[in-house]
Amino acid sequence: MVKRLAFAVPGDLATPTGGYAYDRRMIAELGELGWRIDLLDLCEGFPWPNEATGLTARARLLAIPAGRIIVVDGLALGVLPDAAAELSDHHPLLALVHHPLALEAGLSIEQADALRASERAALAAVQAVVVTSPATARLVAAEYGVPAERIAVARPGSDPAPLARGSQDGIVRLLSVGAVVPRKGFAVLIAALATLPDLNWQLTIAGDRTRDRDAAARLDADIARYALENRITALGAVSPPRLAALYAEADMFVLASHFEGYGMAYAEAVAHGLPVIGTNAGAIPETVPVDAGLLVAPGDIPALAHALRRVIGNAALRRQLAGAARAAAPQLPTWRQSAEIFARALERLA
Repeated sequence: MVKRLAFAVPGDLATPTGGYAYDRRMIAELGELGWRIDLLDLCEGFPWPNEATGLTARARLLAIPAGRIIVVDGLALGVLPDAAAELSDHHPLLALVHHPLALEAGLSIEQADALRASERAALAAVQAVVVTSPATARLVAAEYGVPAERIAVARPGSDPAPLARGSQDGIVRLLSVGAVVPRKGFAVLIAALATLPDLNWQLTIAGDRTRDRDAAARLDADIARYALENRITALGAVSPPRLAALYAEADMFVLASHFEGYGMAYAEAVAHGLPVIGTNAGAIPETVPVDAGLLVAPGDIPALAHALRRVIGNAALRRQLAGAARAAAPQLPTWRQSAEIFARALERLA
């Protein structure tokens, strides 16, 4: 029997974010496990598609032959509840939820409520849900009414990575990786770093600056407001070789996320043996080993500044945290292990 499915994503699969990276790698791994996959582009603009985009996405989904398994990335499915209800009558339907849409930072109360209601209705129509962390599984069950038996946890995998060698010039080099959107907390990070002018540090930010033009403009404005242009470099999206070089040169990783459904960049930092400074939001405490980093409440600028001061100013503490990260790195799941979990969820549907 041919194992075949349609994998629907909103827009360009090459988009440089963690969610799209997960989709790309999962599609590749499932292919190696014997699944024939038809990639379906639902167009750009999610989770706020215009009317034309919504109609196009619905038409493309409904054109899939009846009976075929459909996997839909939650960034799109969460705002297509009517299409999900129609599809579920003729297709085994699986939702891939990276993180609930309503938990994106920067939303108004009305926007968050609308997304929560829409996603809850969409998830009620599917037969299975794959999430990327136990924390997200609990959230989807408790707040979105999805029965626990329908949920599978397939965490993002990690590839073996060379351990960071760190800086060689006495400057403590901080690395932050993530798309420049409000949820990643760059405004909080810049404000915290602005309180540490007496310490010898440099920050490099690597992440797509085109996802939210307003957030990118605010990042630049914050850097200028605190006169940190000589200390902070915002590169935008970078190539994999360039990102690998940045990890190699870093002394520590920092990201002040307001929420993460998993936190692939945090796991990547651990794989490189880097100390981590982050927040305790969402699944981050499950991703970062307790002795490999310092986690503070999201949005707490003084607490983040204190954690940064402790680690930037203490080489022995950095070595201690790095040692714990290096010890934990081999325990991170591989992509093949995660794909096998995903494949079992598909097989139950089939």
